[in-house]
Amino acid sequence: MKNQVSGSNPAKLAKDTVIVSPISHRPLTLRTPVTLGVVLIVLVVLLTAVWISGTVWGAVRNDSTSGMFWVMLGAGAPLLVAVLAGVIAYLTLSVKAFNLNRRQSNFIDSVTHELKSPIASLKLYLQTMTRHDVSVEQQKEFHLIMLEDVERLDSLINHLLDAASVERGGEGYEASDLSLETVLSKCAQGACVRYKMPPETVSIHCPAIYVHAPVVQIEILFRNLIDNAIKYGGSPPKVELTAVCSSSGDVTVSVLDNGTGIPANLRRKVFGRFVRLGSELERSKQGTGLGLYLVRNITHALGGRINIQDGHWAVSTETTDPFDATESSALEPSSSASQPTSNPAPKGSIGTRIDVTLPNGKIVEPDPETDSTPPAE
Repeated sequence: MKNQVSGSNPAKLAKDTVIVSPISHRPLTLRTPVTLGVVLIVLVVLLTAVWISGTVWGAVRNDSTSGMFWVMLGAGAPLLVAVLAGVIAYLTLSVKAFNLNRRQSNFIDSVTHELKSPIASLKLYLQTMTRHDVSVEQQKEFHLIMLEDVERLDSLINHLLDAASVERGGEGYEASDLSLETVLSKCAQGACVRYKMPPETVSIHCPAIYVHAPVVQIEILFRNLIDNAIKYGGSPPKVELTAVCSSSGDVTVSVLDNGTGIPANLRRKVFGRFVRLGSELERSKQGTGLGLYLVRNITHALGGRINIQDGHWAVSTETTDPFDATESSALEPSSSASQPTSNPAPKGSIGTRIDVTLPNGKIVEPDPETDSTPPAE
C-alpha cells in the first residue's frame, strides 16, 4: 500500500486513495452582476420601445380596436417603465451591497490587527516579567508600554461603541452651551498624547464661540477630525483648527492638515462606513474606517453640514502675489492673509481641509467690567 501510494505512476494508486485538490477561492468581482444588469436594462428598453411602437400603430388606425390599443398603451407603458426602474435600482443595490461587503472585510482585517497587536505585546511583557528576573527600571518601562497598549485597546473599543451608538440613533443627550475653544483644546491635547506628538502639532484659532449641543457628540466629532488629520498628515504632521461664527449663528470649524490630500472622486466615499482608501494589507496607518463616518453622522444629527476640499497653507508674511493673499484670506477667515500661521508648512504644500458647520452658535464678548485689570500705580 505504501509503495502504491508513494509511487510516481498515478495508475498504481490504491482504489481507496482520495486525492483532495486545493481549495481555490476566486475573488468576487462586480463583472457578472453589472453585465447582467446592463443586459436586462437593454432588453427592457427594447421591449418598451417595441411595445409603445406597436400600440401607437394600432391606436392610430381608427378602427374598432383603436380604443383597446390606447388602453393598452396607457396601462402597459407605465408598467414597463416601472420594471426598468426596478432593474436599475436592483443593479444599484447590488453594487452597494458588494462594496459594503468588501469594506466589512477590510474592517474585520483592520480590527483583528488592532486587537492582536496590543494583546501580543501585553502577553510578551507579562511572560518576560513572570519567567525572568527584571530590574525595577525595566519593570517601570514594561509597565509604561503595557499601559500604552491598554489605552490603545480602550480607544479602539470606545471607537466601536461610538459607531454602534450612532448606528442605532444615539441616546437622548442633553444639550448645553459649550466653549468651543475649550473643546478643541481638550481634543487636540488628547490627540497629541495618543500619537506622541508635541503640543504645537495642532494650532487653534478660535474666538470666544459657544455652541449649544451635547458635549458627548461634540467631543466625538472633533476628536475624530483631529485624529484623522494627525494620522494622515505629513511627516511631521501639522494641523490647524480655525473657527468662525456668522451673524446667523452658524459656526464653521476648519480642520487643515499637511497631508497628500484626497482625490476629488473619492472625497464623498471617505465618509462611508468602513471606508479606508487603499488595500488593507498594504496600509501602514492604524484605523477602522469609522472616524469620518462618525463625523458625518454626528454633523447631520446636529443639523449641520460638512465639506471637504484641498487646503492650502499660508507660507510667510512676505506674500507678494495678490492671488495667494486672497486665497489665504478665503481659506482662513479668522486670521489676516498677511499674518503667518503658528504652524507653517512648506511652500506649495496642499493638504486636506474639512469644514464642519454647526448651528446654534454665538460669540460671547468679554465683559469689560469683570475682565478689566486695574491700572498700575
